[in-house]
Amino acid sequence: MIFQDWRINKGNIKGRLVMVLFRLASVLSRQNKVIKFIFLPYAIFYRFFVEWLLCIELPWKTKVGANMRIYHGQGLVVNDNAVIGNNCILRHNTTIGVAYTDSNFGGKAPVIGNYVDIGAGAIILGDIVIGNYACIAAGSVVIKDVPDYGVVGGNPAKLIRINKPHNLESDC
Repeated sequence: MIFQDWRINKGNIKGRLVMVLFRLASVLSRQNKVIKFIFLPYAIFYRFFVEWLLCIELPWKTKVGANMRIYHGQGLVVNDNAVIGNNCILRHNTTIGVAYTDSNFGGKAPVIGNYVDIGAGAIILGDIVIGNYACIAAGSVVIKDVPDYGVVGGNPAKLIRINKPHNLESDC
């Protein structure tokens, strides 16, 4: 479970390191209070090393599916209420968060489907759903749902086309 993203990040040392540290922190966060207390130094290490030194805010409470790829990673910010599906790609300077914050610093974050490719500098905000096999162009600001196989781009992001399932590798 902790190494489930290892193979997909082959050749990407930073991606491998971040995902192993994230998976371990995520597993520990679901344990009872005694185990959490014992591993408090690890939680502090995770926050310091991953967030402050590597500049990747990927809270251990975030639900992330298997085989997530992180390319470059710098400036990556993911809200802890976000849900990210299997086989997704995240690139540098990407934000996945809430559109507005309530009085408890909470809010509704996006749900991202499986096999979603998110370009560098993309911003995905609010209570929205990004469909399976969607492609978010670099620099896009996504504030509305994206259908399965949808390709969106711009600010605000608009649907450019729907990919045909057999063209996924070349059209995104």
